[in-house]
Amino acid sequence: MKRRAFLKTSLAVSATAAVAPRVTAAPAAAARDYYELRSYRLKAGAPRALLEGYLEKALLPALDRRGIKHTGVFTELDVNKNAGTSAPKPDTPIWVLIPHANLDSFVRVSADLNTDAAVLQAGADYLQVKKANPAFERIDTWLLLAFKSMPKMEIPAFARNRVPTRVFEMRDYESHSEVKALAKMAMFDEGETEIMRSLGMSPLFFGQALAGPNLPHLRYITCGPDLASHLANWKKFGPDPRWVKMKDMPKYADSTSKNTARFLAPTSYSQI
Repeated sequence: MKRRAFLKTSLAVSATAAVAPRVTAAPAAAARDYYELRSYRLKAGAPRALLEGYLEKALLPALDRRGIKHTGVFTELDVNKNAGTSAPKPDTPIWVLIPHANLDSFVRVSADLNTDAAVLQAGADYLQVKKANPAFERIDTWLLLAFKSMPKMEIPAFARNRVPTRVFEMRDYESHSEVKALAKMAMFDEGETEIMRSLGMSPLFFGQALAGPNLPHLRYITCGPDLASHLANWKKFGPDPRWVKMKDMPKYADSTSKNTARFLAPTSYSQI
């Protein structure tokens, strides 16, 4: 190439680069946790020992080896709010909450967990169970993306220290419209999350359901060191003037069509 032509071409490229719009990456969702929520459905009256043995001796240790900490395992409670009492709820699913730092972690665990030699050995009774007597009926799984207002799981001291009396409450808010579901999530990000924090309600996570049954919905867990404290903190929420103001704002109207609350008790081997 002649010198004059080369210079002409080089100047043209430089000029194009100077005026071309700079492409910037979108804010990385990887900065936020992903949550894998499993519901192991058992047949009525079926023993839980086989499944719980697998979770305690095979699943949680395998997650630990992969750097995944603070996995929660829960059973459901029947709660009498007026009396402030609780009792184990029979024949409910076993819930497992697995936090992932990124989407790749979720994919890798889902793909290879039960091909791990250590898991196959520790969970042999569960994994090789006879068809006539299965350990569970089916597993429901949800993939959730943490909210901007709580990008990482926040574990209070009583959950980290596994205080025996601790209690958790899981709520899922379903919406009749995908846009309205986004409006309800915005309500948390724009104030509701901080109200709960400030009232001592100890929210553990808030997540947008990306995949799983009953979409669109969001799901979150609040908790307390004991049932009485947890119920008392929730009673502060309704009359809080910040919440009273938010709930009547038109932009958040009709954003929830169904609200399901479940009280949860951690198993003895749950990590939170």
